[in-house]
Amino acid sequence: MFGTSLDSAWADWIAHERTFQQANLDAIRKYPLTPYTDLSQRALGSVSRAFVDRQSNTLFAGFNAPGTVAHMGFISLDTGTSGHLVDIKDPTLYQVTSVAYDPAGTIFYNTDNHAHRDLMAIDQRTRRVTLLQKDLRVGELAFNRADKSLWGVRSLNGLHTLVRIEPPYNDWKQILTFPYGTILYDLDISPDGTRLAASFGDIQGKQTVRVLATDKVVAGDATPVAQFDFGGGVPNNFVFSPDGRFLYGSAYFTGVSNIFRYDLAAGKVEAVSNTDSGFFRPIPLGGDELIVFRYTGQGFVPARIVAKPIDDVAPITFLGERTIAKHPVLKTWQVGVAPPVAPVAPVTTTATIQPEAATPGVYRLGGGLQRESFYPIVQGYKLTQAIGWRVNFSDPLQLNRASVSLSVTPWGDLPDRERVHLRADYERYDWKAHAAWNDADFYDLFGPTKVSRRGYNVTIAHSNTLLFDQPKRMTLTLQGVVAGNLDQLPQYQNVAVNVDRLYSGEAELSYTDVRSSLGHVDDEKGQVWSAIFQTDYANASVFTRLFGHYDVGRALPAGHSSVWLRTAGGFSPHRASEPFANFFFGGFGNNYVDRGEIKRYREYYAFPGARLNDIAGRNFVRSLVEWELPPLRFSRAGTPGFYLSFLRPALFAGGLVTNLDRSGLRRTAATAGGQIDLRFTMLSSLDLTLSVGGAARFERGRPARREAMVSLALLK
Repeated sequence: MFGTSLDSAWADWIAHERTFQQANLDAIRKYPLTPYTDLSQRALGSVSRAFVDRQSNTLFAGFNAPGTVAHMGFISLDTGTSGHLVDIKDPTLYQVTSVAYDPAGTIFYNTDNHAHRDLMAIDQRTRRVTLLQKDLRVGELAFNRADKSLWGVRSLNGLHTLVRIEPPYNDWKQILTFPYGTILYDLDISPDGTRLAASFGDIQGKQTVRVLATDKVVAGDATPVAQFDFGGGVPNNFVFSPDGRFLYGSAYFTGVSNIFRYDLAAGKVEAVSNTDSGFFRPIPLGGDELIVFRYTGQGFVPARIVAKPIDDVAPITFLGERTIAKHPVLKTWQVGVAPPVAPVAPVTTTATIQPEAATPGVYRLGGGLQRESFYPIVQGYKLTQAIGWRVNFSDPLQLNRASVSLSVTPWGDLPDRERVHLRADYERYDWKAHAAWNDADFYDLFGPTKVSRRGYNVTIAHSNTLLFDQPKRMTLTLQGVVAGNLDQLPQYQNVAVNVDRLYSGEAELSYTDVRSSLGHVDDEKGQVWSAIFQTDYANASVFTRLFGHYDVGRALPAGHSSVWLRTAGGFSPHRASEPFANFFFGGFGNNYVDRGEIKRYREYYAFPGARLNDIAGRNFVRSLVEWELPPLRFSRAGTPGFYLSFLRPALFAGGLVTNLDRSGLRRTAATAGGQIDLRFTMLSSLDLTLSVGGAARFERGRPARREAMVSLALLK
């Protein structure tokens, strides 16, 4: 359209942007920049409001940085070293969490910051963490030193309420609810407890800083005793100085975030910094000394400055300003305001409008399903292929989904009764149902793992969430199966059986609590476990099995790197000669084209290097140590429509012992290997993962065996 390539236009834009921003930097530097002294050895990512303990000369805050799980931590202002206090559950991206500080030694903060906000407390000396109130919905915390009370803002139904929480902080009291459209943020209370400062925003977008008398606020009077603003600029993080004379905060008044102070007695706003990168979240230390957070590309860095009034600070310009100066006609390109309409006398009419009658009803399980799509399919069945059709159904709310597939294998060496494949599925958030005859699957075309089975099966499952406190979640899943005419075990493709009728039941209790840092590509710490009880009735015999796994991971100092110990074990009281009494292990388990878990070697039944289902036992213990290495990221590998995002390497080593109680049947094996995952993005939002892995199995009395794995995971 414009006679140039996208790459050329983008290069021109970059060159223009550098020139444009250099002119801004030159304008700022016409006046002396405020000198600073960094207090940390590294950038800290996003940072919450921070406080300084003068006795230990330690800074406390919430930190959220790439490669480090969000946490409450500290920095020694003497040495610059940092430390960890406690992880923050569900932090926000930029503010991290709301923090208040009692100089007597208690740090208050929020968890579940995207949900209903729990109120937590840390004892600074013992590092003991206490849950004070669950689902409090109160943030913007501020501590009143005069009476040890905690103040904050409670948000509910679009209304902001100022609340007060008195020791022992297990209940809250409503102070004042502001009109709809008025928001409060950045609360602070003066050292003597007589004044409260807060930033206010109204429904028209105007932002002001107001100072209120706390005794009047408690009485229901929010009339400010002082107020100031920055025009179109937004004030941020204004806090009282130790003597209560000034409020210090930041604003983009000149286009760069500088520190300003407000003299409460004189009612005067003064700039006290001139920076070319941005200063934020000031901490007054007394006199003219401040700790500020200096912006860098890697996050905020705490720094010390001397904050004295500055007479001259140059503003920067914006591209919009320059564009209008170059093309004044743009000033006329504004949305006009409609003139007031003169009142019109009402018109009398005899016509009436009948409202549309509502139709009451009950939204039932599976109700309202409608056809969604209909298309041809290709499937794999054992070592053959099948062709057919699939039709999908869903309801208007997408709470219920169903599908029916019918395919036929017209070729290959199959008995006539196995040439027709039928499958029906139903799914709701808590229910799943499945019925199949000679079940076939698309991904069986790309073995080695096969899920297609001869015979029929009908499955129904129900999941019940017992605990939902993200990232913590516990689920109980119950499942029942009726199957028949089987020639393979349902879970293990290489184990032959001859079963006319099978009744199965399963109960699984699972728990997960995993956490990761900004920019993660995998879970970086936490724990995952499950306990599963299975019972089968086949060939006039009952078989039971109990097994489970426990995974625990720890983050390493290298960003986005972690070590996981993945342990599993199981037991069956029946004879080892019975197929239904055994557990079977072997292989990576990935297909060449796949939709399942990418790192399938983590599953309890996987054992890279061994053949699929090669190792059996009526009881077992399996342990795997996995090292997730830091990922490699790519910025220009590909085209805008198809590019490589990152490469994720991992190494693992583990061992397996089966039939621990029978030395004659016991097998002991070891595995070691690695896997590399390459994440591609297609059409900006569709992710493909190409995995390449290799491993070797070692077992006494048997030759070592090696296995290579290549798998393309679709939409993963």
